[in-house]
Amino acid sequence: MGDLAPRTFLRDYWQRKPLLVRQAFAGIRAPLDAEELAGLALESDVPSRLVQQHDAARWSVRYGPFEDSDFAALPDTHWTLLVTDLEKFVPALHDLVKPFRFLPDWRIDDLMISYAAPQGSVGPHTDAYDVFLLQLEGRRRWQIDTRPVDPGNRLPGAELSILAHFEPESEWVLEPGDMLYLPPGVAHYGLALDPCMTASIGFRAPSQQDLVSAWLDDVAAALDPERRFGDAGRAVADNPGEIDLASRDAIIALMREALARDDVALERWFGRYITEPRADLIGLYLAPDNWDEAALGAQLASGRGLKRNTAARLAYFIRDDRLFLYADGQEYPLDMNFLEPVAVLCQRFDYPAALCRRLLDDAPGSAGLMVNLLERGILEAVE
Repeated sequence: MGDLAPRTFLRDYWQRKPLLVRQAFAGIRAPLDAEELAGLALESDVPSRLVQQHDAARWSVRYGPFEDSDFAALPDTHWTLLVTDLEKFVPALHDLVKPFRFLPDWRIDDLMISYAAPQGSVGPHTDAYDVFLLQLEGRRRWQIDTRPVDPGNRLPGAELSILAHFEPESEWVLEPGDMLYLPPGVAHYGLALDPCMTASIGFRAPSQQDLVSAWLDDVAAALDPERRFGDAGRAVADNPGEIDLASRDAIIALMREALARDDVALERWFGRYITEPRADLIGLYLAPDNWDEAALGAQLASGRGLKRNTAARLAYFIRDDRLFLYADGQEYPLDMNFLEPVAVLCQRFDYPAALCRRLLDDAPGSAGLMVNLLERGILEAVE
């Protein structure tokens, strides 16, 4: 964040106003070239898209996987290739995400890298989430407008949500190492001045609608399908078209019973929900080996440690002297003596053998937890 301490950035800029940081990553080199990025876009499980501008009002978007012929047919200008979730598919690229872990992991969504031909863009638009835009290669001009955007301000007939009217308040040209932070809702327009590559580190911001919908799905799945409304001993209906008060009260009581959850239950549901992996990322997990505590001990005795699958999501919280660990949607209620190994597992992505042996010695029972995570592919053996 340049000269800003993380706490100052969070206090003055995070979700408040944009920030341009010149040479935030001084001397940075793009971690992969355009050909390698295009090669990833050929893969069936890697999310990718091609955005092309045909004229001022005509844009098109195509979704991968692509063929070599798709790239060979592109013009020299006015197109952009975007590849998302790269830190999950190429673990080495997680190094671009690590500097932003002064924010909690559950808020971090993914790393996207885009390659743009000269004049390439995705048009002026807004995002519903925070994003850091890091220039990796070439030059890109960014224009922003912090004024509120009319919901109806959209280019008619476009597949993309592009603003029909955009008047910039500020403008900068970013070169390799420069970074622009944008809070949600800020209109922005990036245009490649020459062939360029940009990394976008985006953050999750679940909507109220998404949260409630997912929670209700979870509630419904856990209900007894045989639990039904009943009205034994009811009075004769004065008018068969009336929903009488007793029936209304009984229905409301039945629903309130189903929805009754205390704060702890909601917190525990959120831990499972926010760490649940996407179905399209399951292929990133290695086929499980036959792990047990003896195999774990042998791995560590050889001097080889463990590492975390960069596609896995880990999180924990403490409530009423109980520790709750969440790993890819599964909950592990634990005693507080597990706090140190859980904190280390969630904080790091590499676990040297000496560190693992110390954790196992200091927290009896943690070997079983590590074996379970190894069997699920959340932890992996260092070869």
